[in-house]
Formats: sequence, C-alpha cells, structure tokens
Amino acid sequence: MGCAVLLWCWLLLGCSWGPRPPGVCAAALSTAAYVLDDAGGLGRQFDGIGAVSGGGATSRLLVNYQEPYRSQILDYLFKPNFGASLHILKVEIGGDGQSTDGTEPSHMHYENDENYFRGYEWWLMKEAKTRNPKIKLIGLPWTFPAWIGKGENWPYDYPDVTAYYVVSWILGAKRYHDLDIDYIGIWNERAFSSKYIKNSAGIGSHLLTISQVVAIRKVSVLTVCVHWMRAHYPGTKTVPNALLTKKKLWSSEDYSTFNDEVGAGCWARILNQNYVNGNMTSTIAWNLVASYYEELPFGRCGLMTAQEPWSGHYKVEAPIWITAHTTQFTQPGWSYLQVDGQLEGGGSFVALTDGLGNLTIIIETMTHNHSQCIRPLLPHFSVTPQKATFYLKGSFYMVQTLQVWHSRLGFESGNSSLFQQLHPVKVWKGSFSLYLNVDEVYTLTTLKTGQKCGCPEPPPPQPFPSNYKDDFNIRNPPFSEAPNFADQTGVFEYFINSSDPGDHVFTLRQVVVQRPITWASDADQTISLIGNFQWVNMTVTCDIYIEKQRDGGVFIAGRVDNGGIYVRRTKGVFFWVFADGTYRVTGDLAGEEILMKGLSGVRDNTWHTLTLNIQGTSASGLLNGYPLWENVTVSKPSNGWAAIGTRSFEFAQFDNFHVEAS
Repeated sequence: MGCAVLLWCWLLLGCSWGPRPPGVCAAALSTAAYVLDDAGGLGRQFDGIGAVSGGGATSRLLVNYQEPYRSQILDYLFKPNFGASLHILKVEIGGDGQSTDGTEPSHMHYENDENYFRGYEWWLMKEAKTRNPKIKLIGLPWTFPAWIGKGENWPYDYPDVTAYYVVSWILGAKRYHDLDIDYIGIWNERAFSSKYIKNSAGIGSHLLTISQVVAIRKVSVLTVCVHWMRAHYPGTKTVPNALLTKKKLWSSEDYSTFNDEVGAGCWARILNQNYVNGNMTSTIAWNLVASYYEELPFGRCGLMTAQEPWSGHYKVEAPIWITAHTTQFTQPGWSYLQVDGQLEGGGSFVALTDGLGNLTIIIETMTHNHSQCIRPLLPHFSVTPQKATFYLKGSFYMVQTLQVWHSRLGFESGNSSLFQQLHPVKVWKGSFSLYLNVDEVYTLTTLKTGQKCGCPEPPPPQPFPSNYKDDFNIRNPPFSEAPNFADQTGVFEYFINSSDPGDHVFTLRQVVVQRPITWASDADQTISLIGNFQWVNMTVTCDIYIEKQRDGGVFIAGRVDNGGIYVRRTKGVFFWVFADGTYRVTGDLAGEEILMKGLSGVRDNTWHTLTLNIQGTSASGLLNGYPLWENVTVSKPSNGWAAIGTRSFEFAQFDNFHVEAS
C-alpha cells in the first residue's frame, strides 16, 4: 500500500493521537467509543496498589546491601513519583516457621519472650514510611510459635492467647518503631475461627485506635467484624456472594510470576482487570522484591530483583514501571468512574478521579500468551490493534490536555519501551482518539507529577564469594540474623555467650526449640543455607556447640539442593555429630540415607570444629582438625549450597564459619 493511500486512510478517520500499528490501514482497525462521565455518580473507592514482603523471607538479602545501593532499591519501591511508588506495604508477622522461601523470626519465640527488633520487617516498614508517610501498612501471620498452640498445630484453640500475640505485635510496632499498622489479617490462606475473630474484634481500644481490621475470605455471619474481603489469585473474578456484601473487595495477594516481560504483562493486565472484571479496588503483589536465593521456590517473582548484596548488583525489572502507570497518577481515596472497562478489540481500561477535577485513565492491551500469570489458568482471549475514542463528559468536559505515559513490551523482539513520557494529547470538544497496538500500556492524566527517575547503574553481577568467612563477632548487630544465611527451618540469631570468656563469646545460635504452628511442610531438623547453588567442590568448616544433652546434634553440609516449601525433601552431603558421641554422614536432611556412621567422642556443652570436604564424587570429614571419616562416595546432588543446622528443634551454637568452594 502506497504512502498516499495510507495518508488518505488516516485523513478519512480524522485526527487521532498515537502511532498507528505499522502496516495496518486505519480503516481496517476495530473502532469503538467510550464515555467517561461523573455526572451520574462515581464507582468504588480506589484503595491502592501494594506488595508483600514475606510469606516468606522474600526480603532476606535486601538488608545486607551496602549503601548507596540499598537506598536506591528502596527508592525504586517506595519513593513517590520515582519508580513503583507503592501505596501499600504488606509484611509477614514472623512466626518462626517456613512460609515459602524461608522462616521469619517471631517477636515472641516463647511465651515470656518479647523482642521487637528481630528480623527486618520493622526496618522495612520504617524505610517505606520515611519515603512515603502516607503508605498503608498491613500485617499478616503465616506461622505462629509453638507456645500459642500448646502442643497442637492450630492457633485457634486458645483465641485469647492468639489475639494477645497479634496485638502485642501491633503495639510493639507503635511503641518501639512509631509505626501505625492500618490492617491486620487472620492467617494466610488457612481456615479462620469465628471465635478468634469475635475475640479480636472485642479486645477494645488497643485494636480500634490503631485501625486493626479483620479480614475474611468468604461471606459469613461475622460481617459486623469485617471491613474488607480479600482473595488470593482471583483470576480477576469475584464470587457473586462477595459482591452482595457491599464490602470492599481486594486481591490481597496476586501476581507471583517470574519478573520478565511476561510477568510484566501479567501484572499490567490484572492491575486493570481486577477492578474491571471483579470490582476489586486494591491489588497487592507477591512479592515486593526478589531478595532471596534465586534457586529457592518462585525465584525472581518480585517486582524487582535484588539478590546479590555481596556485589551490590540489582535490577529494576519491567513490573516496576508497569506499577508506576497506576501508582504515580492515583492515590488511595480516589474513585473509579462507572465504566464497563472492556475494550472492543480486547484489553481493558480504568478511569479514576480525585473528585477535584483530576482524571487518570490507564489502558492495557496485553495479549494472552504475553500476560499469563503463574495462577490461575488463563482462558484464551484475543487482542487486536484498534482505535479507541474517548468522550469526556460531566466535570471532565473542560479538560483540554492530557499527559501521556507509554510502555510497550517487546517480548520476542527484545525491544521494550518502559514508562516513557510522550507528547501530551489535545482534547477537542471533549474527545480524543488513540491508536492502540497489542501489548501496550498507556496512562493519560491531568497530573503533571509523573517521573521516571533513575539511579546510576549498580555494579555488575558477581557470584557469591568462593572464599567466605563469618566469625559472628559483632556486639550490636543492626539485624538479628547474620548476613547471607537463609534460614529454612528454625531461626538462627546472633548470640552473646556470656558463659564463655574465651573465643566463643559472639556466636550464631539456633533458638527455636519447639516445632512452630506451620503453614508449609517444615523439616523436622533446622537448617540455614548460604552460598552459591552452583557450587560443586567445597570445604566447609565451622565450630559447633551442642546444648541439648543426650540426643542433641548438629550438622554442616554441602551441595544442599533444596529449601523453602520443599525443605523436607532436601538432599546433599550432611556431616552430623551427636551428643551421645556418634557421627553420621547422610545424603539427605531427614537423615534416612546413611552413607557412613561411627563414634566421634563428641559431647554436649563443648566446642568442636567440624570440616566437610567434597571433591568430585568423594567426601571426607575432620573433627577438630583430625580425619574422622573419608572416601565416602557421593554422586547426587551434583551441586548446591552450604548449610548448618540441628538434629531437632533445639538450642545449638555455631562460630567461625568458613567455606571455600568452586
């Protein structure tokens, strides 16, 4: 088709804004008109876009970044008009149990124990609030310490105890960190107890004055206690009974998808369609930042990636800029306009207003194969290039100009354009038209505050150091956990050993002594991982101290191949010593695949040094510098992390950890 004919097609349709899809005559495009009018009232109130830290241990490595890189990452997540500019931060209330990619420590390991400085969620909430004082904070437990269940794997038999535990966390947030928690959930993705909900609602001013809100996932007689209703991974749909309640509807955990361009397409689609199809006024991504070892379950399922504190490298992934299309041009408290939201050629749009004359329109045209989330299964649909004409009525009729921000996901071409500001569009007599290609996101807004800010490029990626040492000699650690260790069952914390005036005053101690009320399949042993999953040959050395008499035990390990929700099936090479004076070498964490066993002379309450050497298909072990066993054949796994841990939920200490690997 010649240039003159293409120009004639364009002229026939009138002056439309936006590049027409290449090779497509305007007359061949599907066309439709959409009316944006607030004269008949507004739709539901918008509650914001957010992300989850935890559920679990997803921000574990973030705290170990050095400045300025750590602050740069936080700016991209929370700073208004900078990057993702999130409205909501949801954090795990640590309960000492495995909650997807690790454990997060409880503020009350034991009934008479309270410590509101464990873990990193307090720090993260403060950093978010520093950047955006208006950000909303949500707390949600995945697991609970064992004492709450009093021997049962269930937190609701003693609802007063559970309520006291959760309220203590809320009050601790305020007392020690000056954080007001806006919402509290019940128990992540597990059955709720009506008795517990009623007890929580009736506790009194402690909850009410700091806006604790109880959420349930389905309609019940407890509507008097319920402020909003949540769903996880709803596939943009809401069940009819939830709509009948007239309550706020949220997708309080969604996305959970590898953060490449398909992940960005998933996120763009559900950010719009959760409201268009499901009337959900808030969408919260799991997870905030992929800051955990990538080979753990759901690697890189965060809005951005920050998994190398040792190098300082991080990556601002496409979902950050997809988020910005909504968050930089809306605020909680705005209202959706009453529109159908479905585009004639496929895709969707939403329109929001602050009620003061400002208008923001977000359009997405994600195709099926380029927007599949990890769950649920996405039914087939089609999206084609199209022309859309918008008519502004009511208080928007006098709008003359709209600012334009645009993203195009390139996929196979690799030529993506993310969150680019284009020339403003002129509104003529209350209308304007757009050419929309597939796999695009547009924001059109009266606001002029949007920015795509960027920091200097971070350092290049580097593998975990092949020669790594930690003597844990730190008197006032900024965090309770040692850098780069990723607890998978149990909790390993810095400890001051006041009873040892010698070389082991400052140690790392495993502190969970009863199996928590679990959310996932925690192991029966405790374990903390560290290093590079690709390591093959390695020498691991660590001083160990068994505290449990008679049947206590500890291990060091290499080529550890699993963690997270799959920790029970972990394989590797495990060198165990026990308080009864024996040792074992096993091919698994469960201790069922015995490769070697014998006498060691190890006893409890004495320091010993263990060394595990793995080279090719052979492994050997030293005790206090002397060979204890050797020439054990190991064939699988072929690679994996280093690790430390205990035989059961028991106190034990570790010191002078050292790994050399290749």
